[in-house]
Amino acid sequence: MTIDLVITLFVIGFVGSFISGLVGIGGSIIKYPMLLYIPPALGFVAYTAHEVSGISAVQVFFATLAAVWTLRKDKLIHYQLVLYMGSAIIVGSLLGGYGGQFLSAEAVNFVYAILATVAVILMFLPKKRMDQREQTEVIFHKPTAVLSALIVGGASGIVGAAGAFILVPIMLNILKTPTRVTIASSLAITFLSSIGSTVGKWMAGDILLWPSVIMVIASILAAPLGTQISKRLDTRILQTILALLILATTIKIWVDILLFSRV
Repeated sequence: MTIDLVITLFVIGFVGSFISGLVGIGGSIIKYPMLLYIPPALGFVAYTAHEVSGISAVQVFFATLAAVWTLRKDKLIHYQLVLYMGSAIIVGSLLGGYGGQFLSAEAVNFVYAILATVAVILMFLPKKRMDQREQTEVIFHKPTAVLSALIVGGASGIVGAAGAFILVPIMLNILKTPTRVTIASSLAITFLSSIGSTVGKWMAGDILLWPSVIMVIASILAAPLGTQISKRLDTRILQTILALLILATTIKIWVDILLFSRV
């Protein structure tokens, strides 16, 4: 690895992890396309979809761990919600992380595009403002929480994500949890999901050591910074940032899939 590639990977990891802490996601929604497209665009090695998913899985583990550690004293994490959704998502992500090796690179990208599209639709659905409720007042439908986490875990595990970029819209729009509780709790759920994804990718042999190490270092530095800034921003700003990021990424990945299919 050259120093230029090291710097490129670090910047990708830093930007993605900062956003991870800011809006309560694992960051793969941002880093997956960045890792896939930026290095070859700059003349560096082109990582395969399987390698990108492996690097992303390891990075998400450490990014969410750092972010949750930063939020642990703020009493925003809803532990019952984390228990139900976390238990289901770690099973799904383990199965998806290991099973992804049997899919082609095109299929992995397609799964990513489907996940991102669903997330965009959910983020732009109209919703009532519930951000004034206390953490202790949050009540959710447990079967829906478990089933959605299991499905998201399986699909997101395939692309090395922890699924928070789709869990957040589900928690906001279907389970009706307040934004700040959603951000904090989704990071905890994402951390559990990343355990399954990382183990699955390791078993499948998709993890590259040094690119993963660089991304991890960037995650540990950037994710806590994002969580600190998120506490100072209006929740509507956070939701808008997340929605626009997911929308832009979704458009990009679908354009590439459609163009590639015509070649």
